[in-house]
Amino acid sequence: MNQTKKIYGGSLDWVTVFIWFTLCIIGWFNIRAAVFDPAHASLVSLSTNYGKQFIYIVTCLLVAGAIMIIDGKFYNYVSPILYGITLILLVVVLIVGRNVGGNQAWIPIGTFRLQPSEFAKLGSCLLLARYLSSHSNKTPNFKTLILGAQILLVPIVLILLQPDTGSALTFFALALVFYREGYLSGQFLAFSLICIILFILTLLFSQWYIIGVLAILCAIGAYLFKRSRKALPSAIILFVASSLFVLSVDFAYEHILQSHQRNRIDVILGKIDDPRGQGYNLNQSKIAIGSGQLFGKGYLQGTQTKYNFVPEQSTDFIFCTVGEEWGFVGSMFVVLLYLGLLLRITQIAERQRSAFARIYGYGVACIFFFHFFINIGMTVGIVPVIGIPLPFLSYGGSSLLSFTMLLFILLKFDANRKGVV
Repeated sequence: MNQTKKIYGGSLDWVTVFIWFTLCIIGWFNIRAAVFDPAHASLVSLSTNYGKQFIYIVTCLLVAGAIMIIDGKFYNYVSPILYGITLILLVVVLIVGRNVGGNQAWIPIGTFRLQPSEFAKLGSCLLLARYLSSHSNKTPNFKTLILGAQILLVPIVLILLQPDTGSALTFFALALVFYREGYLSGQFLAFSLICIILFILTLLFSQWYIIGVLAILCAIGAYLFKRSRKALPSAIILFVASSLFVLSVDFAYEHILQSHQRNRIDVILGKIDDPRGQGYNLNQSKIAIGSGQLFGKGYLQGTQTKYNFVPEQSTDFIFCTVGEEWGFVGSMFVVLLYLGLLLRITQIAERQRSAFARIYGYGVACIFFFHFFINIGMTVGIVPVIGIPLPFLSYGGSSLLSFTMLLFILLKFDANRKGVV
């Protein structure tokens, strides 16, 4: 124990490490189930994805150890450099990147494909923590919010040029960091949620019907709070702003979103019933998960997986393999592991003594939550398919390494927190 403290500079949170390692092993076995090749049955056969994933896991173990040995202050100092490197890579991938599935998001390096957008999350999270922590002793103001948002805007634009909408949307989850640090109010988050609801309702119903309902609700609100001088002006402003947003939905939907993105939303909303066409991915995913029933079909016994009915089954749709072969019980076990990890990360972030470590910790929590919720949500049909990996379970060296670095840098900060004044 004393030797461990000497190397790591503090007390390592072994519960979080155990959850991380468990998820990695679960992912490794399910990747094997998703793309199993009887001719290469070994778990470490390097000619298969599961063999390569084994190498990635071993690499992550070495990187995690290196992260824990390096002084925690190093990550604060190096954050601008790391952020700059990731931006350069995001530009390079637009020039020499390999196009896979319509996205030019990978740089080929021998047999390995580097995905810069995954590491851009790490660089942006570190630099955002450095910038906001430098203003932690000041009253939150709009200028700091705008400059902090620009740190995220640059990689978002570069990633959208690939185009990789799923990865770009991940950065918007970091808005919760601004909320935690007092730069965004609860009213702003509530207004954002209302906009999302209005967007969905406008796609389902006539925009004039929605505006009529808004007028009634605003009139009721103004009447109930008629004693307040601000009630009527606030109700009018809210009605006008909401109505303008509703009227803009159709234009944005038709001219900003791409056709495949509109189709995915239409499938989720039930506007398109095309199980063999636009809704194929979602339909096969739900069939696979549902067929697992309570305890699953058994390891390597998934028919939807075995016969390649589920698309991208080792990456974006890896949770389908869990659902089919492990059933509801196995799926809930994985979900509980993620919830435990998110809770643990939040607790770690909250107990940090330095503003930099706390802000970084909440950034990590936001990124993990977005990936967890969206990935599992799209496999069960509650959110559109946008193509992002499930942390530690999906196949891929870039995603596994970037998520591991995100987590273990936070664990390094936590190990050193007692030395922070």
